[in-house]
Amino acid sequence: MNMEVTYRRYPIGIQNFEQLRNCNCVYIDKTELIYKLTHTDSVYFLSRPRRFGKSLLVSTLEAYFQGKKYLFEGLAMERLETEWTEYPVLHMDFSKSKYYDVDMLKTAINVQISRWEEVYGKNESETSFSSRFEGVIQRAYQQTGKQVVVLVDEYDSPLLDTNHKPELQEQLRNIVRDFFSPLKGAGQYIRFLLLTGISKFSQLSIFCELNNLQNISMRDDYSALCGITEKELLTQLKPDIEQMAVANNETYEEACAHLKKQYDGYHFSKRCEDIYNPFSLFNAFNAKEYKNYWFSSGTPTFLLELLKEADFNVRDLEMTEATDEQFDAPTEVITSPIPVLYQSGYLTIKGYDSTFNIYTLGYPNNEVRKGFIEALLPGYVHKPGEKSTFYVVSFIRDLMKGDVETCLERTRSFFASIPYDLENQTEKHYHTIFYLLFRLMGQYVESEVKNAIGRADVVVKLQDAIYVFEFKFDGTPEEALAQIDSKQYVIPYHADGRKVYKIGVNFDSATRTIGGWKIVEDI
Repeated sequence: MNMEVTYRRYPIGIQNFEQLRNCNCVYIDKTELIYKLTHTDSVYFLSRPRRFGKSLLVSTLEAYFQGKKYLFEGLAMERLETEWTEYPVLHMDFSKSKYYDVDMLKTAINVQISRWEEVYGKNESETSFSSRFEGVIQRAYQQTGKQVVVLVDEYDSPLLDTNHKPELQEQLRNIVRDFFSPLKGAGQYIRFLLLTGISKFSQLSIFCELNNLQNISMRDDYSALCGITEKELLTQLKPDIEQMAVANNETYEEACAHLKKQYDGYHFSKRCEDIYNPFSLFNAFNAKEYKNYWFSSGTPTFLLELLKEADFNVRDLEMTEATDEQFDAPTEVITSPIPVLYQSGYLTIKGYDSTFNIYTLGYPNNEVRKGFIEALLPGYVHKPGEKSTFYVVSFIRDLMKGDVETCLERTRSFFASIPYDLENQTEKHYHTIFYLLFRLMGQYVESEVKNAIGRADVVVKLQDAIYVFEFKFDGTPEEALAQIDSKQYVIPYHADGRKVYKIGVNFDSATRTIGGWKIVEDI
């Protein structure tokens, strides 16, 4: 097949709308939603995970409010907007710095306000951040005769950096609160205000005192404002899917299915259409490989600490429930890691029960599940992540050869090599390690982990065989096999045609590893 190759430039690392358009990068047209956003209300908050296009959205709004009509040629905005108006735009991006102490935050804010003062002038009597910001807003309004547009990108970045240091976080929160305070009394001067971030720090007075603030984070009509919908992927990015298929020796349909499993699955509202991670999708198209791109910058350590502190059962992350109130819980008093995991993009909405107003949450896709489990495992086994992944690959190679004995010997040595730690000699701890290991296996073979009554601990499906594992903590292999039989775990696989093996395994808490095991072919 002689397919015409079109070279496309993807906006990897480009968060500036003007640069993106001038470089002729691929752009998914969000300007119809942006037009609606700018013509209905005027004060908004939007929460989305990192690397989901929040900064590009803010930059697009900046170009629109600066009246740069030429950048919108061929987009929906060109058709919708008939009166292009230039407004003074105050754009503050908190994501550009790290905030390990008070001075770093003060410096970042001072630099930004000083830049605005170079344009709109400065009054020497204004010394605090709030008075200087207020002065800039008023002078911008007076000098231009136009209301001011305020765009704040990643407003919560200074607070997320210090989640594990309550005293420092309180100091930083006071500085951020002081900086934002003029916004609540400046309504007549403001044409449009957007705050973006990951979490909603409700103790910041801005959320209490901006009466007209619209939190659009979980609204159906704005759910596709960031990210790439399935419809956008299949229409605007069709040539990219075709090239991906050719590069990976797949049919077009196989490439679509592969992309969906790897990068789709995000839902940000009750009736949200399927949304793909734009960062991962563009990186995959650029490299023509289905890798885990979102995790290349690492998992925030505060999340891993939070899961440990809360003694959360990570097996429950597969499918967990949350209420509306939990999503709006103050981030300062975290009792459950669930809202933070949702806001950070590790969990997403998988279903909604309107009778009880309850959301079902789960991992969005394979990329996130594998990346998150690889980040969690070292904390439980005290080994570098790559060692655990190497073990997992070796387990699967053993099973593919039909060598269950070697696989279990390898599992025994893996557990025996975990450093002795008195705190962690619990059944739950070892169950969690088994869960994480077999969940990683699921990247290479089909594996099911117990998440409902009547399911074996682990089921691994290979091309010619199915292995049903049951682990007994300080029990016997015979007891484990008896449970497989009494609970009829293998019945769903009888009609499959593949050989089915029942494997009962004893885990010995005294030696902290696998004791004995018994393997029986199901006849």
